[in-house]
Amino acid sequence: MTSVAASPTANATAVPPPLALDRLDVGVVQLDAQRHVVAMNEFARRVLPVEARQPFERMVLSFHPERSQPKVLHLLDQAAECPVANPPPMAMIINIPERVLLIKVTRMAGADRQGTGYVLVFYDITETVSAGDGAPPLAGARRQLLKLPTVAEQKIVLVDAEAVLCIRSDGHYTRVVTAQATRFCNLAIGDLETRLDPELFLRVHRTHIVNLRAVAELQRSDGRLALRLHGQPETVPVSRSSQADVLARFGLPSAAAAPRQG
Repeated sequence: MTSVAASPTANATAVPPPLALDRLDVGVVQLDAQRHVVAMNEFARRVLPVEARQPFERMVLSFHPERSQPKVLHLLDQAAECPVANPPPMAMIINIPERVLLIKVTRMAGADRQGTGYVLVFYDITETVSAGDGAPPLAGARRQLLKLPTVAEQKIVLVDAEAVLCIRSDGHYTRVVTAQATRFCNLAIGDLETRLDPELFLRVHRTHIVNLRAVAELQRSDGRLALRLHGQPETVPVSRSSQADVLARFGLPSAAAAPRQG
């Protein structure tokens, strides 16, 4: 195995404080027992594209982009199966337009404890976690995330993007790795890939995005490239299709990824 040392990463930030939701407006959407939209408050009408989608009397899943539907369905199923439980809010990127919403659902029941519907509550934290001046993004453009919403001990913790060492795929979700901890994030790796600074972050494998400043060594074994990150015992795999791009980011020729002859 051979390795190439990389420049040290910037100092990681301290453990971030939880998001103060009490300072944010609350969107409320009411669903019936069949999960159709029946009512919403004025803030929800302003944030969601009500006029374009005409969601009333329609199944709530039709109100969300396809990539978000499994998460919404899971949240509804959780509320239906265990109405007493208090699962953490769900962070989602909603393409209507690109918004970052924290969503929580509770099941409603009548005097006989039979379900009568659901109440969906959300906070729009787009401006809190995104770069930009608050103006709507241009057509086809996506605001970059400056902070990643993660879940820790029933709280939403916003992690500075620059403090992230890498991001690991976990099904529809991800794990955000920093020097202090590994935290669960409800955003999919594909969503994060398109919303992070491409000068700083690179998807090196279908399961991993790395902060290039966090790379300590490039290791090669049997023609396969892997990255060792500062302070992390496990290496990050690099797919064959990404090897040349990774090496180019560190000013190395693509031949460095090939096994030595002789």
